[in-house]
Amino acid sequence: MDRFVDVAPDVRLWAEDIAPTGPEPGEPVLLVMGAGSSALVWPDVLVAQLAEHHRVIRYDHRDTGRSTAAFDEHPYGITALAADAIAVLDAFDIPRAHVVGMSMGGYLVQLLLLDHPERLASATLFCTGALPTADGSGPELPGPDPALLRLWGEMDDPRDLESELAWRIEHWRLLNGTGTAFDAAEFRALEERVIAHSGRHEAVVAHARMDTDGIERGSELPGVTVPTLVIEAPEDPAYPPPNAGHLARSLGRGRLVRIPGMGHAINRTVISPLAAAILTQSTHTPAPA
Repeated sequence: MDRFVDVAPDVRLWAEDIAPTGPEPGEPVLLVMGAGSSALVWPDVLVAQLAEHHRVIRYDHRDTGRSTAAFDEHPYGITALAADAIAVLDAFDIPRAHVVGMSMGGYLVQLLLLDHPERLASATLFCTGALPTADGSGPELPGPDPALLRLWGEMDDPRDLESELAWRIEHWRLLNGTGTAFDAAEFRALEERVIAHSGRHEAVVAHARMDTDGIERGSELPGVTVPTLVIEAPEDPAYPPPNAGHLARSLGRGRLVRIPGMGHAINRTVISPLAAAILTQSTHTPAPA
């Protein structure tokens, strides 16, 4: 079942509610995707594996997929996207969920851990970094690969449909890293589906332009009490090691697991180990009494 969720005046998000297929489902799972990415970037196979144990909710961020695209008229910041996740839970009458965040979604889930811990049964974070601190303290960590930064510099260049598809496939090739084989056809099919879902092929640049005020809260992470899993993707060119390890150590109840060969892309070879890691977290977290 899919529906639209009103999260602010003149702002609606497309969301999909996937019913559980197993006999004794646990609390729901909310999937929070990264910057510029619609809900469909969560692979259906992954969603189906999670749905064997949970009701699963995925949604399009503002300016992605079928959600309202109006950044120029109604600018917003990253904290608004975190609030959107809570609004989605409210719309589906979900008091508490296991929340999974990838990339920018990982930052959003960290904000939820700090501001709405009562709404999270557990958290799983991957392909992301720790919230920064206001004073810039902490270890010096590696940033994105220079080749990736160069490609991001071309993000808002005008392109026709075929050129945009070629750019996105190259983007996924770099994000995938070299630890697992890259299948260009797999990611072309993904992006064709994403474009058909949204009805437009122009690149999403709103999230690269939004205000990031409010995320310098890394000093609060040691106080997190919600059980949190950090998954290290050792071949991630956007958040290379030891970013994941630093995030896990920063969290009060963080633990770290590693998926060998994984980069910053959910390709078919990492779906099953990723699902298994998420389910290890979600199915072993006790429900409230």
